[in-house]
Amino acid sequence: MEENTSPNEKGLIKNEKVRKVLRIAGDVLLGIVIVLAAFVLFVTITAKKDENKTPTVFGYQFLFVKTQSMEKCDAVDVSGYKIKSIPAGSCVFVSTVPEDDDELKEWYKTVKVGDVLTFQYSETGNSIDAKSITHRVVKIEPKGEGFLIFLQGDNRESPDGVLTQVIDTNLDRGRTMNYIVGRVTGQSRFLGALVAAFGKPVGIILLIIVPCMIIIAFQVMRIVKVVGEEKKEKASANEIKHQSEIEELKRQIEMLKQTTGAGVAADGSNAADESGGADMTQPETPPSAETNE
Repeated sequence: MEENTSPNEKGLIKNEKVRKVLRIAGDVLLGIVIVLAAFVLFVTITAKKDENKTPTVFGYQFLFVKTQSMEKCDAVDVSGYKIKSIPAGSCVFVSTVPEDDDELKEWYKTVKVGDVLTFQYSETGNSIDAKSITHRVVKIEPKGEGFLIFLQGDNRESPDGVLTQVIDTNLDRGRTMNYIVGRVTGQSRFLGALVAAFGKPVGIILLIIVPCMIIIAFQVMRIVKVVGEEKKEKASANEIKHQSEIEELKRQIEMLKQTTGAGVAADGSNAADESGGADMTQPETPPSAETNE
């Protein structure tokens, strides 16, 4: 047998489901904002502590592209490569090279044309003009036990993209200014914009203070709602208790009335019985005797 539900009850059930979905969506969104803000803040703080502003987290470095040398250019086809064009301002995820020399030699063998590498490079070999560059491998030539790796930017219309850098893997990393830092495995323009925003007071307000205020507002609303529901439940329970007490009092009064009425009726009956019995037992007055004188 199906339970009949009124239109009002159906509307209430539907509204409750919508509110539940909105609460879940809000929790998920706030959680994402908190995690993302914490991650970006961590990367930003760590980058400021690093001399080269290249924080390393779990074997990855998070670098931020400043120039247009890797932006899209019609002269270069990158459709067949894993890493496409990288717009200026993007954050790139760099898997760093192994620290062990033997593992590093094996790692060099995995590099192929089309890979995007991040490397330290100085045109003069002096540490003064050394800088971190992210370019694509355009050619690889064997040299001794290692390789010569040629790198160039995708944007050939940019001055930085036209230049070609050469890394000799035979050179000791500790004695040269030109060495590979790692291979780019991913990029995020959105994350780069977030980190850039953290460098400005307005960005900190929008990305940290505003989400925190939203979280506080949501929590205050929930607390108010819970307190209100508890008050309603308490008031409802008190009302039910009060009604029960009133009903019990009415019942007792009714019982008292019934008991009192029965008592009065019994007293009247007893009085009547006592009166009738007295009349029936009343002795007759004997006739007076006449005296003849």
